[in-house]
Amino acid sequence: MPRTARTTRLAGAAALALAAALALSACGSDGGGSGNAATVVQQKEKTPYEGTKLAKNFEKPDLQLTDTSGQPFDLRKQTNGHSTLLFFGYTSCPDVCPTTMGDIGVAMKALPEEERKKVDVVFVSTDPQRDTPKVLRTWLDSMGKDFIGLTGDLEKVKAAAKSLGIMIEDPVVNADGTVTSTHGAQVLAFLPSDDKAHVLYMSGTDVKTYTHDLPLLAKGVAA
Repeated sequence: MPRTARTTRLAGAAALALAAALALSACGSDGGGSGNAATVVQQKEKTPYEGTKLAKNFEKPDLQLTDTSGQPFDLRKQTNGHSTLLFFGYTSCPDVCPTTMGDIGVAMKALPEEERKKVDVVFVSTDPQRDTPKVLRTWLDSMGKDFIGLTGDLEKVKAAAKSLGIMIEDPVVNADGTVTSTHGAQVLAFLPSDDKAHVLYMSGTDVKTYTHDLPLLAKGVAA
């Protein structure tokens, strides 16, 4: 099975800052990602989180799509007041998407029920033509029955992702019928205090990191 091609470049920006350039992830492809990379800065200061603290706190995208019940879903309004983990991907992805969502699901199950209710996990499809609400629900249920799946206008999805420094390319159907959707593979965590992204998790983040950080996110602890 083809693996996801992804690269991470680390470069020093200053004595107190570290710049990480996150390349695109070509799910289902043997080739590397292309396009502009998202850039974040991690300040070298104490933080309770094991994820990367963002120097720039991105606004939660103003995005209206369709949820897995077929109803309109306003990302900002309907996750307001909750810590929110946001990930862009697609259900046909053979590697990074199910791995990432599965790891988050394992960590979420370790939370007490009351804390789970305070964290929204949102998966936005980068392949809406194939990811219908029913397909999304079936796929997400194996990882977290409370996970929110959103699908709809790809141009809206691309614009929302771009506002966070995440690049998404149009899906490509390969000769063998498989689909390649090239997208940024990072997870952003938004805090309820200001509805902005404060913590980033790169592709390959392990379950232990999510297990450590989710209780902090549930409590809305500042990064």
